[in-house]
Amino acid sequence: MPVFHGPAGNLLLRACTQMAALLTVPASALALTVAGAYIARMAKTPKPQIRVAAENRKARHNYFIEDSFEAGIVLHGSEVKSLREGKANIAESYATVENGELWLVNAYIPPFSQVKNAAFGHEERRRRKLLAKHREISRLWQGVGREGMTLVPLKLYFNEKGRAKLEIGLAKGKKMADKREVEKKRDWQRDKARLMRERG
Repeated sequence: MPVFHGPAGNLLLRACTQMAALLTVPASALALTVAGAYIARMAKTPKPQIRVAAENRKARHNYFIEDSFEAGIVLHGSEVKSLREGKANIAESYATVENGELWLVNAYIPPFSQVKNAAFGHEERRRRKLLAKHREISRLWQGVGREGMTLVPLKLYFNEKGRAKLEIGLAKGKKMADKREVEKKRDWQRDKARLMRERG
């Protein structure tokens, strides 16, 4: 007889025993069949994935990202629909801490294509409140205030539950020498990979 753990396992085992008595089949064989079908079904069920609405591709080129945080974002209905169309832009935006609250400034979310009346739309570059724990907001504020760091939006996306989230990087700006060094390393890695491919 296979071993089932927990309350759900006990319930499944009891159900298999009762069904086996009705069908005149060994309970162990029926339990194995049911368990196998359940595992196969779970394996086929696709895991929900995040869906990126906007990404700041230049952020890692222009900054050293020391740490990153996930924050919720307060949006209007038309903004959510517009984000799902994938035309937003956060490359020129930044986050800031004001009066203990976290804000996203200058992010561009275009009007939703299906909205014909502007009264039902939204302001494209309005300030948007971000939702994070007080402990995280304090840490971000200290990083900006004491260490001279910058809050850089990295990625705006919908998580597995379909909720809009913003990934924020606590970052230090790169100097030109730093950027050149990173480019040299990247070029060398690319050349090395090409040479390895050519050698087989």
